[in-house]
Amino acid sequence: MPLTILVADDDFATRLSINDYLEILGYSVIPAENGKQALGLVEEFQPHLIVTDITMPEMDGYEFVRRVRTRPAFRLLPVIFLTERTSSQERIRGYQMGCDNYLAKPFELNELGVVIRSLLDRYVLIAQALPSQRETVTTQQRHQVKETGELDFLTQKSERGDRPSFTQNSPNLTQREQQVLNLLTEGLSNIQIGLELHLSPRTVEKHVSSLFRKTESNNRAELVRFAMEHHLVGNW
Repeated sequence: MPLTILVADDDFATRLSINDYLEILGYSVIPAENGKQALGLVEEFQPHLIVTDITMPEMDGYEFVRRVRTRPAFRLLPVIFLTERTSSQERIRGYQMGCDNYLAKPFELNELGVVIRSLLDRYVLIAQALPSQRETVTTQQRHQVKETGELDFLTQKSERGDRPSFTQNSPNLTQREQQVLNLLTEGLSNIQIGLELHLSPRTVEKHVSSLFRKTESNNRAELVRFAMEHHLVGNW
């Protein structure tokens, strides 16, 4: 199961570019338009890392992170601030609020990716040291974080709700691939799927191609047939 990253930014273009980039790296991304919305999504999805802007309507990044940190389950959750506020005073305030890293806008996506990978690697080590909060993480799983951003925490089923019961020969789909598959089987086009999931057409096409590859399907008809035969839809 891919690691989940929550991205909070009121600028749609910024959210979309970060979303596309992180999904290409193998992460599952939860977008939010402001701190208030993001706070509810933290409770719902329990992400492994937060990337957030500071200046946002309804609730800014400072208040959002402050409230996240008041919850015992999220006190160690890695947080990255993305902002145009680059003064030393603003940085100090950010670190006091509980952020782990501070990237000034405009930023390079590959730099963000490196910072995320570093923080998640540390997060895994912490999880390994605190088995009461997460199941023990193996060396091989830590390697997965570095290479693909994926990690199968054994406790996620109970924390995030049951997933569908796949058959032994069923492909291992990411959460986003499952969402795309669900909409695809409803007859939606790539553009409609993109609008529904807030993804670019290029990202949707990437997920559809991955579904073709994992199911060894040549077209949508074969993919839908495979999904129905292997009970991949209807229970997510």
